[in-house]
Amino acid sequence: MSNQIVCVKDIENYAHKVLPRNALDYYRSGAGSEESLANNRNAFSKFRIRPKFLKDVSRRNMSTVVLGAKVSMPIGIAPTAMQRMAHPEGECANAKAAQSMGTIFTLSTIATSSIEEVADAAPLAIKWFQLYIYNDREVTRSLVKRAEKAGFRALVLTVDAPIFGLRLADIRNNFTLPPHLKLANFVGHKATDVCTAEKGSGISEYVNKLFDATLEWKDIKWLQSITTLPIVLKGILTAEDAIKGAELGIAGILVSNHGGRQVDGVPAPIEALPEIVKAVGDKVEIYVDGGFREGTDVFKALALGAKMVFLGRPAIWGLAYAGEDGVKKVLNLLKNELDHTLALTGCTSPEDITSDMVVHEQYYAHL
Repeated sequence: MSNQIVCVKDIENYAHKVLPRNALDYYRSGAGSEESLANNRNAFSKFRIRPKFLKDVSRRNMSTVVLGAKVSMPIGIAPTAMQRMAHPEGECANAKAAQSMGTIFTLSTIATSSIEEVADAAPLAIKWFQLYIYNDREVTRSLVKRAEKAGFRALVLTVDAPIFGLRLADIRNNFTLPPHLKLANFVGHKATDVCTAEKGSGISEYVNKLFDATLEWKDIKWLQSITTLPIVLKGILTAEDAIKGAELGIAGILVSNHGGRQVDGVPAPIEALPEIVKAVGDKVEIYVDGGFREGTDVFKALALGAKMVFLGRPAIWGLAYAGEDGVKKVLNLLKNELDHTLALTGCTSPEDITSDMVVHEQYYAHL
């Protein structure tokens, strides 16, 4: 089987065959007609790589520094919910893969492995905690303190989900968390209950009941007041919002459209990235997720100003393929592809990639 796996798409195809339909549709679906979901992939084809030759590329190093921590490559794991639907070890296996590969793992608030379980499974991993703010602020405060105590190094505040988007597959399936699993960060609390909705998506009903839809920019200051951890804003798609975040002193921005799962018709993150880098790239670190499947995708994002690329669904497909080893396979495939791209464009490290090495296809329209 492994001889037939030569790219991330192969692992994705395998996962689509073996995952139960309820879980598969949850992981792969987007909002509405899924135009943004498709565009997250298709947008990469609009950008062209301009290689530079006759350079010594015999020695290459893909490491970089993110929020003061050295990572082996500019590719990390994005937060995705309920990973034990893909593999019995779920988030713990994913974190162990990140630890083994020397990169960042981000744990979702609505995970099926708890903060403490992940910390115990991968004590040496660079771990970030993705945060949703609940109506009950004490729930949020408790999550933050637990993450701090467990050695997580940053908080990733998702700002694009006051409610969940209309994901038609989940509505059709009446999606709910399988009964043998739980939202592990909320055991014994009402926030653990993702019950089957009478009509529609159980997870959407859960979010609408418990997430704080009144969240505003002033609440960033509240979050800053209860933690010393750096805060990354996830879900930013405009220069205007990026500037507001930078003015509040946040540490990073993760350019993201939630995997095309919130509102259909928004730009792909790779399309939104340049305006955000132009607006605040000299003030905060900029990361991006959404649609990354190949090493050339990563190269394009780095040239457009991202410090780090994060993978959501590909890590889930890796879990479904072979647990921890499957996620490592995904990361190694992308690392190898990025390494080849560096060598074949005249670069020896991410720092060698310059902004003039990737252009929009319109650059060549005059030819």
